[in-house]
Amino acid sequence: MDGRHCRSRIRLKKIVFTQTQKQILADHADKELPNESCAILFGDKNSSNFKVEKIFLTENIEKSAVNFTISPEQTWEASRMEKEQELQIIGIFHSHPNSEAYPSSTDKKFMELNPVTWVIFSGRTREFKAYSLDKIIEDVLIETQ
Repeated sequence: MDGRHCRSRIRLKKIVFTQTQKQILADHADKELPNESCAILFGDKNSSNFKVEKIFLTENIEKSAVNFTISPEQTWEASRMEKEQELQIIGIFHSHPNSEAYPSSTDKKFMELNPVTWVIFSGRTREFKAYSLDKIIEDVLIETQ
């Protein structure tokens, strides 16, 4: 535990990305600078992992370096894709262009409304971290397959 209200890593699930998927997300974050980037992650949930099968890159309609919002149209499109492709929305990705990959107070509020894995990419450290909400934030490990 590191003082950020994170639980021990022993009980945590993993979110699995390929190296290519991580590069797609990092490139999307770079392309959207100086603003936060965002995406919706689709995949398959099982008892030990969340495996990313598809990434839907979205637009941050706020055009902000400290907040992001996915448009209602893209949210609807993600819902349609989920049904048509028989995948589940397993996560929300966004970048923090100028800060660490830890949830902001705003992120924590929205995690309550969207209880999926939240993956954050730090533009400063180039690090990916993932979180889920269970009254407190739990760190979720990221691995490549």
